[in-house]
Amino acid sequence: MRILFLVHSFNSLTQRLFVALRDAGYEVSVEFDVNPETTIAAVDLYEPDLVIAPFLKRAIPEEVWRSKTCFVVHPGVVGDRGPSALDWAILGDEADWGVTVLEANGEMDAGDVWSSRTFPMRAASKASLYRTEVTAAAVAAVREAVDRFAGGSFTPTPLAAIEDAPGRQRPLARQTDRRIDWQADSSETVLRKINSADGFPGLAASLLGRDLRLYDARPAPGHSGPAGTVCGVSGPALLVGTRDGAIWIGQLRDEQSEHPFKLPATQVVAGQLGELPAFSVDDERGYREIRGAFRHDVAFLHFDFYNGAMSTDQCERLREAFNAARALEPRVIVLAGGHDFWSNGMHLNCIEASASPAEESWRNINAIDDLALDIINATECLTVAALSGNAGAGGVFLARAADQVWSHGDLVLNPHYKDMGNLYGSEYWTYLLPRSCGAERARLIMEARLPIGVREALELGLADRRIAGGRCSFAAQLEREVRNLAACPDYEQRIERKRARRLADEECRPLADYRRDELERMRRNFFGFDPSYHVARYNFVYKVPRSRTPLTLAVHRRAGHVPAMRQAS
Repeated sequence: MRILFLVHSFNSLTQRLFVALRDAGYEVSVEFDVNPETTIAAVDLYEPDLVIAPFLKRAIPEEVWRSKTCFVVHPGVVGDRGPSALDWAILGDEADWGVTVLEANGEMDAGDVWSSRTFPMRAASKASLYRTEVTAAAVAAVREAVDRFAGGSFTPTPLAAIEDAPGRQRPLARQTDRRIDWQADSSETVLRKINSADGFPGLAASLLGRDLRLYDARPAPGHSGPAGTVCGVSGPALLVGTRDGAIWIGQLRDEQSEHPFKLPATQVVAGQLGELPAFSVDDERGYREIRGAFRHDVAFLHFDFYNGAMSTDQCERLREAFNAARALEPRVIVLAGGHDFWSNGMHLNCIEASASPAEESWRNINAIDDLALDIINATECLTVAALSGNAGAGGVFLARAADQVWSHGDLVLNPHYKDMGNLYGSEYWTYLLPRSCGAERARLIMEARLPIGVREALELGLADRRIAGGRCSFAAQLEREVRNLAACPDYEQRIERKRARRLADEECRPLADYRRDELERMRRNFFGFDPSYHVARYNFVYKVPRSRTPLTLAVHRRAGHVPAMRQAS
């Protein structure tokens, strides 16, 4: 069965559904919503059996939904209608929320219901809930709806016939609906309001006399200060007082500045902070990007970087933390990443905002390479990259630097650089990928430009083990499994084999040679005559919409594609 995705962008939820439906044996093609005429032409060209809109910002053209069954994936409970479903759920402090798969008709979010799922809400940002609970619920609901459609006997339920539908129609959530009253709102209320707008559109507020957008809000237990006043700093974050305490703000956006995109908060207001109390970024009283723990001969290293982007400074601090963990002489080091992301490689926003993006790109990639090198050379213990969240670009290869890559099944890997202006990439991938996957699979991985699910990652050698259960149970399962690894009877033999293999590999070809060759190609990307990387980075950071769908996603636009009806005839 052919399925066409109509999307505003190929976001995390869309990627997860793309992987899940392809794993289930369906043929899936993607078309970006450039304009209605392009959408209609794509449907005519592909002749899909089913159209799905996992992430669309405007209505499907009537010509399409009248001729094809079209599913709309709505991030709200049954009966919920409107463009700000998750925003209102957070603002209303809902205990439970859900995802509904509707059939498109002439009224937004009012079509017949094919499937739905609910989930308990978590005190987290809209972006985090969307990537985790909403995405998991959407996968389950869409799989059920698609199977029902394929079966041919299911009759969807008209929304008007569902008398006890928990949802209702609500308008677009505006800044006035979540405006902070610093004197009246509690820390919990302030966090909830900022969370409702993170990652888009950001919460509008005044700090330090400037109109800014606030993101990445976290509790700051044990701190307090004048409400609405910046009263401390910690790494990238500002400590802001509330009526009953304080919160951390990790990211800001100043739409009137030279760089009107999200950046570390202290960078945006640099020069305005004066002599404020400073707390170590990785200390218990700080913003806490990197956390370490040592239990049962296992060192756990958690690094929760916003959106998985790793700046030069963050790479250097993570490298210091990794080597501090090595000094404890653990039997296993677990590189646990963060809840939403493991790593997405270089910090493109910080690079774009630097005095010289080419020079900062060079510093950033070298800092990641330094970290990867230390992980590869940690031959005195075993290392595990434990992926709780998604990973992309250099983050995938940084994970592969560990001895083992473990994950659950609810995530997506994007192990390629080429969509970022044909970047060649580094992180010792030319050594790590052939060693783990074989030369031919390594070539396919780098050329594919498609998201990879855990099943495929295991087959390719990008991952070594899938731990049963989803993201919610991953931490507990991981703790048990790495404890068993540290206590395994053949531990010393494993260490000896690791050392012998590293020595043999080094004698065959030194790691310095791999790095030199990779960075020579990267230098051309950064400093050469071809501006593709700089253009692609700019488009990514400024969120420039796509003008067409890449052929890697648009199966129906590739040369040699034959529509289904013509195949049948």
